Amino acid sequence: MTLSEILKMFWPLLLIQLALMVASLVDLRKRQKVRYLSKPAWVLVCIFLNTLGPVLYFLVGRGEE
Repeated sequence: MTLSEILKMFWPLLLIQLALMVASLVDLRKRQKVRYLSKPAWVLVCIFLNTLGPVLYFLVGRGEE
């Protein structure tokens, strides 16, 4: 399997991961309050835990508006 074949196979997953990360970072910027961690900590979680970080943020980290 060549590199181009591997990239074609994982391209949709990379787009989903990027969309989740961008959506979580935009939501973090707009929110006044978040739960369990500070805003900078949630930014780090969303960036460094790739797909899991944004999912965790949306499930448990969003504060009430």
